[in-house]
Amino acid sequence: MRLLSLNLGRAQAVEYTDQPEGLTGIDKRPVDGPVRVTAPGPKGTGGSGLAGDAVCDLRHHGGDDQAVYAVAREDLDDWERELGRALPNGVFGENLTTLGLDVSGALIGERWRVGSDLVLEVTCGRIPCRTFQEHLGEKRWVKRFTHQGAPGAYLRVIEPGEIRAGDPVEIVHRPGHDVTVALAFRASTTERKLLPRLLAAGGALHPEALAEAREYVAKYGT
Repeated sequence: MRLLSLNLGRAQAVEYTDQPEGLTGIDKRPVDGPVRVTAPGPKGTGGSGLAGDAVCDLRHHGGDDQAVYAVAREDLDDWERELGRALPNGVFGENLTTLGLDVSGALIGERWRVGSDLVLEVTCGRIPCRTFQEHLGEKRWVKRFTHQGAPGAYLRVIEPGEIRAGDPVEIVHRPGHDVTVALAFRASTTERKLLPRLLAAGGALHPEALAEAREYVAKYGT
């Protein structure tokens, strides 16, 4: 398991974002590194956890619980075959393109050591949006991405550190529940009856997803 590509984005003006400034940082491009990764601060004020990486829409992206976004190269390869086009590392807006790691099958609260110092913790999957769809230029992309159910993982920073392309990735902790990124994604999108199962992940789950699960249980029970 290794970090195949380390990707950073810069703010770019586009026509398809609803940001007042018309900027997005979704177009990530590979860099060699090293890049410092730290907790960026609360959502709404903190952006990316990676130094030099732009996050423009602080309403929906960035912050401590979405400090880093990872996608498996294997999932990009699957999409290449389905779409019939090349998908370079970083094209999904991911900071980390991994190889040999089941990112969407990772458990909420699973911890990864990247390189020698950085430790990250899985919090949730990526919910697709219009900016993502327009960036890819694929019709019905939000629906297709959701149906595929392999959203990649957002991670929080547990121990800061520097990373570079090619660094090894090691799973250093697996929690005792069975709540994966893919399951949490389905619960929040297409199979809301799964929401009660997310409570098993506890505080490791992204706070918004945890609140959603608790509200569902309060209204409908388990």
